[in-house]
Amino acid sequence: MDTLFTCPKHLSKLVANTLNVSIVMGLLFSQHIFEGPPLIAKELTLANNVIVSPLASPLASPIFGGISLERNIKEKLTIEQQTKIFDEEIRRKYKTGVIADVDKGVKHIRLTKYYQGQPVKINVIEVNSNLNPDLILTPALASDTLGKKSTITSIAKKNNSIVAINGTFFKPSTGVPLGTLMINKKMYTGPIYNRVAMGIFSDRYDMARIQLNATLKANGKTIKVDNINQPRMLSTYVIVYTPEWGKTAPASPKYGKQIAVKDDKIIEVSTSALTIPEGGYVVVGPAQQLNQISEKNGVGEIGIFANKVKLEVLTIPDWNDVNHIISGGPYLVRDGGVYVDITEQKLGSIGGRNPRTAVGYTPDNNLVIVTVDGRESTSVGMTLFELANFMKSIGCYNAMNLDGGGSTVLYVNGHVVNHPQVTGGIALSNALTLNRIN
Repeated sequence: MDTLFTCPKHLSKLVANTLNVSIVMGLLFSQHIFEGPPLIAKELTLANNVIVSPLASPLASPIFGGISLERNIKEKLTIEQQTKIFDEEIRRKYKTGVIADVDKGVKHIRLTKYYQGQPVKINVIEVNSNLNPDLILTPALASDTLGKKSTITSIAKKNNSIVAINGTFFKPSTGVPLGTLMINKKMYTGPIYNRVAMGIFSDRYDMARIQLNATLKANGKTIKVDNINQPRMLSTYVIVYTPEWGKTAPASPKYGKQIAVKDDKIIEVSTSALTIPEGGYVVVGPAQQLNQISEKNGVGEIGIFANKVKLEVLTIPDWNDVNHIISGGPYLVRDGGVYVDITEQKLGSIGGRNPRTAVGYTPDNNLVIVTVDGRESTSVGMTLFELANFMKSIGCYNAMNLDGGGSTVLYVNGHVVNHPQVTGGIALSNALTLNRIN
């Protein structure tokens, strides 16, 4: 079992409550932060030794860890005041780092840390999206189809990105992402081993191990869809292939068949690989299952097809309002504690000390992106456990590992700022990008 937890609850609550009081007292009395009317003491009450703030609503719940209280107070501040607090938080958190402004609300921090006496060069991007509503975080593909690769610089420039990192794992020979990838509510690829993924919502982030909950419904029958645009792992799987996969679906499994669907109607059935219709998809799986919605009466003679085929794609957990999803693995931090589930996510091959890429977010929803250089004398890389402890140390509430090794690369405002093994970084299938929308 390679899962590791470290979460001393009694100590974290003590520290959290101390921070609560410090934040409140500082905000109540600091004339440097507040230029307008100060908060008055009666706006805060104490119930059962837990601070409760009426700033959010009359039903405000007890606050631990300073999360809700800090959000409520920050909502009352001007952008200038929030910017000052963000700047001070970054300086305090990264005391030994070289800090640079990337854009409003976006900081780039360079650090060198030592592990077992050996240097490790780290780049951190921290984003306070409240300070810059003109930025959007989204995964991006190298091309309109999945089987293409491009450098991080090309992907970033194509998307008007100010920051970009390598994204989820991909198959080197084909460029197809290996794991969940949703962009603008469209599912490009489904999960592999239900690995952890980050959901990007309009106003928040979430992180969980993702399962596909997809079905084909026709003729009063429901057929489970096992994956979307992924390599076949079992002959019994039913897999849907969309035009993003390419022009043609993969070969059918033994005793399998294919069904081409467009405009919710079956347009072709075959045991051979079918052309994927534009705006439609091809379902590939065991004939025994797919015969429930389509059958041929004889050679070249088409029988009765379902009048309407409905493909429904959901996830577990039910992120029905999510905009984008990008997977990785393993977890690094879960619910505030170090949690590295290498074996459970079948990622034993990526252990050891290597270049790393990670993404996470803080309790108050700041985005955190990290790259670690490795495999060189000036930076030896990190183990996953070292990376997990680092992500927790800089305040991540949830964090996960992304593709790393030779893929690790960080682009900031037109330049690759880390030191990948290949100058400029290798060609990638996908990236996670922070883009200007105006």
